[in-house]
Amino acid sequence: MFTGIVETIGAVTSIEGNKIGIVAKKFSDRLQIGGSVSVKGACLTITSIKNEQFMVDVVDETRRKTNLGDLRLASNVNLELPVPVTGSFDGHIVQGHIDNTVQVISIIEESDSQLIKFKTNPLDIRYLVKKGFVAVDGVSLTIVDCDSDWFSIALIPHTSKHTTLGELKVGDTTNLEVDLFAKYAEKFLTS
Repeated sequence: MFTGIVETIGAVTSIEGNKIGIVAKKFSDRLQIGGSVSVKGACLTITSIKNEQFMVDVVDETRRKTNLGDLRLASNVNLELPVPVTGSFDGHIVQGHIDNTVQVISIIEESDSQLIKFKTNPLDIRYLVKKGFVAVDGVSLTIVDCDSDWFSIALIPHTSKHTTLGELKVGDTTNLEVDLFAKYAEKFLTS
């Protein structure tokens, strides 16, 4: 389980078929083979470690649901290790199970933030509510507004600087994980 509070930005160092190598200097001493890591919001398993680089496998199902298939050498990625039982729980509950990808359709510069609007699948919008939780590329965010096929978030300067969301441009695709509790609520109400 993750919190959506990105620990560091890593860089893709190798891509060999389904295997992706990533350098993560900040927490390389805490990596474990077989352990989980959130890469752009997707929970992946660490398959090998050498110095500050770790390897993960990105299987076909992950490629279908995420934008990890679009990674290139030197691509920056948001990284987070699972929260330990004794750890601080900021953000919100994030599983690392990407629901879909969403596309940036506008970025409006405001005096103290950026208002970013994403086009989303109408099937996912039922889980999104104003002031509700959402994870975009693994970052825990609060929804500002939403409608039948879009939602928006306010990107504060700290998040812009310490995650890859500050690099977004109109047309970019990001990974979306909707609130887990909204999915459970729907299942209870429709079963």
